[in-house]
Amino acid sequence: MLAREAGEILFGIAFLAFVVLLAISHVAEARVSKDYGVTTLIAAMITFVLGALAVRGHHVIAATGAVLTTILLSLKPLLHSWLQRIEAAELAAALKLLLVSVVILPVLPDQGYGPWQSLNPYEIWWLVVLMATISFAAYCAVKVAGAEKGILLTGFLGGLVSSTAATIHLARLARTLEQRRILAAGVLVASATMFMRVLLVATIVNSGLFQPLSLPLVLMTLTIFGFAVLYWVWKKERAVIAPLTLHNPVELLRATQFGVLLAFVLPLTKAIQAWLGHTGIYLLAGISGVADVDAITISLARLAGTDLSIQVSSVAVVLATMVNTITKTILAMIIGGRTMGILVAWALTIGLAVGAMASWHLLF
Repeated sequence: MLAREAGEILFGIAFLAFVVLLAISHVAEARVSKDYGVTTLIAAMITFVLGALAVRGHHVIAATGAVLTTILLSLKPLLHSWLQRIEAAELAAALKLLLVSVVILPVLPDQGYGPWQSLNPYEIWWLVVLMATISFAAYCAVKVAGAEKGILLTGFLGGLVSSTAATIHLARLARTLEQRRILAAGVLVASATMFMRVLLVATIVNSGLFQPLSLPLVLMTLTIFGFAVLYWVWKKERAVIAPLTLHNPVELLRATQFGVLLAFVLPLTKAIQAWLGHTGIYLLAGISGVADVDAITISLARLAGTDLSIQVSSVAVVLATMVNTITKTILAMIIGGRTMGILVAWALTIGLAVGAMASWHLLF
């Protein structure tokens, strides 16, 4: 009430006096308890600010802030346990992600260069930041959850970063472990997760691709997940495996390599379209899908609706994911042996057949 008459300066003076009293009390208590945490001090300062907001009539903001603050305080033990798992490499990776997104991205020119004006430094690096962010989130999930907790979790988290790496890791274990059905289930989960990652990336780059891509990709995901669950229930034993080792996705060299790959694929896609038409796009998608689906997915999503029709782009993206899935099937058969290979091939073949039927309407 006094602040309404004396002006905003009274709020500042009152807050300063409040903080001084809290700081003195905190120092005195810390000398006795040897606990130098400032969570309570910060929470008290926030409480003062929320009270000031409420007095000034910002009741919704004050209530929202109070709820969020309380939730964060209640999660303090969980947050501390997460922080204890963060190593210097992860902190450095987060800083590098900020470097490539906050420092480098804004200074890049936002205009086209080269053939067909297809090389836009700003857009290419923005796509690099997008993939680095998604991969880093999955990488952090692996570190927090611990991939050693289960093969299905290993397959899911590995599929978010690299389904091919997860497939190779699990297939190698089939040479020494007897639980081949469980290992096959992990490979299937990694493969199914890849479809959802592609759908997410394509939708972020071009929202117009969500509707045509969602049906085949979601159906393939559900079908392959279904076989994974079947294999998991079929064999009651549980296998304990070594943690999945994933490379840090925010290394500057890796980000630059992905940017160079995009800078190569983007004009190549335009060139093949000009020379060979839609057939060339499908051929490029198939070839690219053998090694990597992210670069070709981004390239096709970027051109969809302008230089390429939504229909052609959608078919090409689905084709790339299918070829990549076939590649993982071959890797599982070669590395994991005949038994695991058959289990994986049977499920992925049916999943691809379902996806092909769901994509049939896109061809006409």
